[in-house]
Amino acid sequence: QRDGRIFVGEKRAQPKPEPRGKPAAAPDRIVIVGGGATGFAAAEMLRRVHYQGSIVMLSDDDAPPVDRPNLSKDYLAGNAREDWLPLRSESFYAKKGIDLRLKTKVAGIDVQGRKVQLADGSTVAYDRLLLATGAEPVRLTVPGADQPHVHTLRSFADCKSIIENTKTARTAVVMGASFIGLEVAASLRARGLEVHAVAPDKRPMERVLGPQMGDFIRALHEEHGVVFHLEDMATAIDGNHVQLKSGGTLEADLVVAGIGVRPRLALAEAAGLTVDRGVTVNAYLETSEPTIFAAGDIARWPDPYSGQTIRVEHWVVAERQGQTAALNILGYREKFNAVPFFWSQHYDVSINYVGHAEQWDDLAIDGNIAGKDCSLSFKRSGRVLAVATIFRDLESLEAELAMEQEVAAA
Repeated sequence: QRDGRIFVGEKRAQPKPEPRGKPAAAPDRIVIVGGGATGFAAAEMLRRVHYQGSIVMLSDDDAPPVDRPNLSKDYLAGNAREDWLPLRSESFYAKKGIDLRLKTKVAGIDVQGRKVQLADGSTVAYDRLLLATGAEPVRLTVPGADQPHVHTLRSFADCKSIIENTKTARTAVVMGASFIGLEVAASLRARGLEVHAVAPDKRPMERVLGPQMGDFIRALHEEHGVVFHLEDMATAIDGNHVQLKSGGTLEADLVVAGIGVRPRLALAEAAGLTVDRGVTVNAYLETSEPTIFAAGDIARWPDPYSGQTIRVEHWVVAERQGQTAALNILGYREKFNAVPFFWSQHYDVSINYVGHAEQWDDLAIDGNIAGKDCSLSFKRSGRVLAVATIFRDLESLEAELAMEQEVAAA
């Protein structure tokens, strides 16, 4: 159970089957902008289906693609070795003929000339381009937020910097009661730090999981020593002290902001692609420009199950979209119709969530949330939009299958 997933995770980590049918004529040059789950999954899929052309993968990160969910979970908690994190060894890219260029910033896209412009002035030509730029953390803007002991968590380097800080820290303040924020809180408690969580919310994760699960998550973290300061926020960080709007002060040798992320849309916007709170794509993950695809955290796509256009910031979705985008770049014309899935790890409790429910009018609870044996169905107009479970892996899989079957039958 390396990352909190048991056989649910194993099932979802299985390789996407090779496509059926024949593709159109393959492009000679494919460029992928982004070094995360989406970009890696796309490059790996291209080679898996025996694409022989050029693959250039441009990443502004200084590390090859890593298992990012582990950064807030087991690795940050000290329960996972560093060699678990890379998705593949560095030799994989050379062996597969994937030109992975790290520390490479893309400055723009010449749509008409089909070139990616790099910050150093050079260009990389493409026949097909995949934008997989992902998201970036929202940063604190209060006075003192630029101090070295104040962190966000997105990259491998971010995680290592936090871990280094924990070696001398006694107290930590986590800003935000989101999935990332509370996973960080759990990991820092595992390292023995005193942890305070500050958030404007009435309950942790209530917007996504509802009030009952929110109360459970708060109680779970309090059982492990996390102190909450809800319906509050930081107004300043003065040295090793966080000033709160309520007037209180918290000691903080370490501060981690988990207050959300925003999609990195600047390249798409500058290139003139259609953008609507994300890069707008069709069912094949094509943007408004036929030679450019977008996938992962930046993509807003037509979800066949909910009937809405949605954008989801979750690892499994990013991987699956990368795979589908790769196939469609090669002309297979496969619609992206996978049901969204994510999991969140808190100490020994893993919460699985399938579907997507931004709003619901009914929440049906089966089982006992406090007893860590439950299934929650989020409904609108009587129809189940999403299901969250704790230690009911089979029900999670069954809910996903039911959603997939409904899409297939439509």
